Amino acid sequence: MALTAMEIKHAKPGNYIDGNGLYLQVSKSGTKSWIYRYQINGKRREMGLGAVDTVPPSAARAKAAELKSLASKGIDPIEQRRKEHAAAAAKQAEQKSEADKSSHTFAVVAEEYIDMKSSEWASAKHAQQWQNTLDTYAVPIIGDLPVADVTSEHIWQILTPIWTTKTETATRVRSRIELVIDYAIGRGWRAGENPARWRGRLQSTLATPSRIKSVRHHPALPRDRMPAFMAALRQREGTAARALEFAILTAARSGEVRGAKWGEIDLDAKMWSIPASRMKAKKRHRIPLSGDAVVLLRALPRIAGNDLVFPGSRDSRPLSDMSLSAVVRRMNEGEDGPRWLDEAREEVVPHGFRSTFRDWAAEVTHYPNEMAETALAHTIGNKAEAAYRRDDMLDKRRQMMEDWAAACRTAKAGKVVSIKNNTA
Repeated sequence: MALTAMEIKHAKPGNYIDGNGLYLQVSKSGTKSWIYRYQINGKRREMGLGAVDTVPPSAARAKAAELKSLASKGIDPIEQRRKEHAAAAAKQAEQKSEADKSSHTFAVVAEEYIDMKSSEWASAKHAQQWQNTLDTYAVPIIGDLPVADVTSEHIWQILTPIWTTKTETATRVRSRIELVIDYAIGRGWRAGENPARWRGRLQSTLATPSRIKSVRHHPALPRDRMPAFMAALRQREGTAARALEFAILTAARSGEVRGAKWGEIDLDAKMWSIPASRMKAKKRHRIPLSGDAVVLLRALPRIAGNDLVFPGSRDSRPLSDMSLSAVVRRMNEGEDGPRWLDEAREEVVPHGFRSTFRDWAAEVTHYPNEMAETALAHTIGNKAEAAYRRDDMLDKRRQMMEDWAAACRTAKAGKVVSIKNNTA
């Protein structure tokens, strides 16, 4: 016979039968709860149904009847409850996963990756280039798509329109998509292989970039025209013109010159020491300054509170990356058409003067190849050569830079004895 409300209310510590396997359990502290006792496969088991305060007698009895029905069919109520809890937990996890999935779109993950990696990159410009290429080519197709749902077909749609026409850009886009998806995999937002991976995946469907890429060298002025060009350049006023002249005399990259600081330069020692943080190869580079380069630097004005050798026009910022190119472009403007062209009749660019220096060193002088490569701060690909070249040959390069400055002044001065004609 079922317990009455008064019996339940005044029950002392102990166990009380309510019927159908349902018991009222009262602890020594007076806590009252419902227990269902049953036998399955010859084993007696107990299953808690909750406290009396939260589960009224009617609900406990209904639950006991339900559990008795399960037990009569050979189904263990405790195991059944465990399965139900596991199913509910799995469903909740799936719902959370779907919510996470929908929030982690490719565009969101790419932005997070760029923010995370920006501190490692040399400049804010690099991060902007990343964002611009992804925004232009990837985001229109997969930007709103959960990163977990990006497939090889999506990558194909992004890359094929530009793979043969803009190969260098396309390879960068592919690499950047691969890194973003790798980041998503590492964060647990995606499982499985990376559809943007080259080896073993896209390699079999897209042409090898090196075989389709049209290599375009920077237009370089023929070395025998350097004196005329430098004479014309020295007639031009402005910080950008002096920066270009200095870049030519030092065979340095435009960015290294535009970011040059007085603190890096020792005029008495005739030395420019560029820290690793500003070099492409992330290694400190020392450049011995020719007399012409020192004269140029001594003539430059210095601005109080601004350590830049070639400051821009505002906010103590360096010259823009197009300022040196603009100097050459203006020198090529005139009624008679452009004067400063490479051998293919293309207008020369600032970076091309490094090639002019390299050609001069190889074709006119006796200076060894590795010395010219060191002067250009080129990374050594040959391990044996890298091991052999343990220093930067600074003292030997000092005379080479003086000879280069002389070659830029007069054609005659550039005729250093060639190794090909040296019979000694």
